[in-house]
Amino acid sequence: MIYFNCDYNEGAHQNVLDAISDTNMVQSAGYGHDEYCEKARRLICDLCKNQELYVQFLVGGTQTNLTLIASALRPHQGVLCAESGHINVHETGAIEGCGHKVLTLPSADGKITSRQVEKAYQLHVECDTPEHTVQPKMVYISNPTEVGTIYSKKELEDLASVCKKYGLYLYMDGARLGYGLMAKGNDLDLESIASLCDAFYIGGTKIGALFGEAIVISNPALKEDFRYIIKQKGGLLAKGRLLGIQFYELLKDGLYFQISEHADVMAEKIKDALQTMDYSFLVDSPTNQLFVVMPDEKIAELSHTYFFSYDHRVDEKNSCIRICTSWATKEENVERLIQDICKE
Repeated sequence: MIYFNCDYNEGAHQNVLDAISDTNMVQSAGYGHDEYCEKARRLICDLCKNQELYVQFLVGGTQTNLTLIASALRPHQGVLCAESGHINVHETGAIEGCGHKVLTLPSADGKITSRQVEKAYQLHVECDTPEHTVQPKMVYISNPTEVGTIYSKKELEDLASVCKKYGLYLYMDGARLGYGLMAKGNDLDLESIASLCDAFYIGGTKIGALFGEAIVISNPALKEDFRYIIKQKGGLLAKGRLLGIQFYELLKDGLYFQISEHADVMAEKIKDALQTMDYSFLVDSPTNQLFVVMPDEKIAELSHTYFFSYDHRVDEKNSCIRICTSWATKEENVERLIQDICKE
């Protein structure tokens, strides 16, 4: 089988494995107090052009989301996000499990707008008895979103503005951040994200690392005692250097961005072929995730060779599937898939 179902089927980029191997027997401090994590932190601050940023490393996306949100919110507060947001549909109630309600907003393209956030906040505060409902205190977005769309700089600026107006935290899930930053039409960069968001993370698990996410906090209010919360949530890795080594290797010479672009290019090749065959898409995604509507008969035919993610049924004869490329997708597998897609 050839896997196009997600972007973490492979292990890690060879450079990352080599870096881990080369430093395997070097003694270092634990829990992220080692020289490798420190080098990675400085490098991330350099890329964001802000030396005041607070950077920590965690193992996975769900752990990162619940740790940041749990540390930022008081018991009566919740987090606004798109109804398709990862914290709402793909984390087994992890946020609710740590005592905070996810307050969902409707979204056709995976994104939410500043107007939606403002309306949700005003509906709460204008209620006669607001203390009877969960108080919105954070806005959660993903970039790219769960359906592969990306935020523009203007959209992020508008969200940041309304969050600042009402005292809300703006937090970006960057599990696939590299794929978004390298997408055609993107006008965001690490510097602008760091300046507009109170916190965000740079995803490694889905982009070349064995595991790991680098959380970047710009708001001083979110920095205090954050490592206590990491430890309490089981995220303080004893061999923390394994995270620092990986992020330094991925970021030091731009490898992270190169392999992210590769995934986007591979997805674009598939997208072009699908458009040639007049297949329709759930949304117009410029990143590595394609949500395509196909006849069930064609999906069954392709499924003998390829593994996709089933999304939902569209009608009696058609379904939506996700075709996902990764940093490690082989071009020959893409060409083979295109041939089979175009086969009558």
